[in-house]
Amino acid sequence: MNAAPANRDSPIHARAAFDVERVRRDFPVLDQQVHGRPLVYLDSAASSQRPRPVLDAMAHYETHDHANVHRGVHLLSQRATEAFEGARERVRRFLNAASTREIVFVRGTTEAINLVAQAWGRPRLAPGDEILITWLEHHANIVPWQLLAGQTGAVVKVAPIDDRGELDLDALERLIGPKTRLIAVAHVSNALGTVLPIGRIAALARAHGVPLLVDGAQGVPHGRIDVRALGIDFYAFSGHKVYGPTGIGVLYGREALLADMPPWQGGGDMIRTVSFAGSTWNELPWKFEAGTPNIVGAIGLGAALDYLERLGVEAVAAHEQQLLALATRAVSAVPGVRLIGTAAHKAAVLSFVMEGTHPHDIGTIVDMEGVAIRTGHHCAMPVMERFGVPATARASFACYNHPHDIERLVAALHKVREVFG
Repeated sequence: MNAAPANRDSPIHARAAFDVERVRRDFPVLDQQVHGRPLVYLDSAASSQRPRPVLDAMAHYETHDHANVHRGVHLLSQRATEAFEGARERVRRFLNAASTREIVFVRGTTEAINLVAQAWGRPRLAPGDEILITWLEHHANIVPWQLLAGQTGAVVKVAPIDDRGELDLDALERLIGPKTRLIAVAHVSNALGTVLPIGRIAALARAHGVPLLVDGAQGVPHGRIDVRALGIDFYAFSGHKVYGPTGIGVLYGREALLADMPPWQGGGDMIRTVSFAGSTWNELPWKFEAGTPNIVGAIGLGAALDYLERLGVEAVAAHEQQLLALATRAVSAVPGVRLIGTAAHKAAVLSFVMEGTHPHDIGTIVDMEGVAIRTGHHCAMPVMERFGVPATARASFACYNHPHDIERLVAALHKVREVFG
């Protein structure tokens, strides 16, 4: 089945093309052999690779500017603070947030969602209140709400998906009721690539006066995000999905919501005053950034967003859609292959199973051919349950992938067939 371009309701668009050979030269990790064969990296949905400008920005900080931020009066601390807060402004522009007060640095999407669950949800939810999620969610957008439900007596409700892996939007709307306190959905399914209609979901949430949290871990790498145009209340993403380093991520929150939330963690830099009689809190966003932050991670993330902008967000999306269309046709033509997740609107993720072969065996043989894919449940066990499979093999594409990579993947899958018949 051919992949369709991203839907107009999502900010994920596909327009112009770009020079993939030039792009590949920016990624030194690709210039190596694995098991005696040139590396084909098709696991960007788990962690994308980092280009030289990101590596250089991080190395410059480590070799010239390393110092703690915010409180130092010496020059290195001032330079580190300028670079760290400059990265925050870079993220603000990328998301089109109203202010840097709405940009909180965290370790990643998981921490961002837990922060909202504990600082926003725990003080507000009561027994019988409802949190609405979908069947497409990553565990990071399921388990924090289950923990919160256990703490407060709230209930987690789940909107269904169909056999193509598309959200049943009508069913989601029917599940919104007088006790719904929060809607939390993925922007893009990490297991299937399904792009959710965030604009329409946001409109439903606003109509019912319910805040919306979006897990954007798989959304940010594939297109331009405008949190104000979409009407999103909370948006979370991770640096390592968008050509940046691990251990850094972002929580965007509307300022009015963040201002009304208590701190989640206590420690240095999140306070204004401390005494044994009590403490007062710092201003936004530092109220939620206890302790020494991941300074070099934030700098690397800022450089990654700069890099993506220079390539052209829309051009990258167009390139990925072309790859997805090619891969969908080629992989589905391999005898015994069944695609899992055939939504009309997908990001560059292709999940599949092969008759008579466990996905882990697929991944092992494919790896011996120099092709890196992901196999397993992808931290989305309910999705696997919905499709009646224990796991899938998943190929995911990024700006540096070439059509030749798909040819290598297909050839490797034929090797799998030779081994397992």
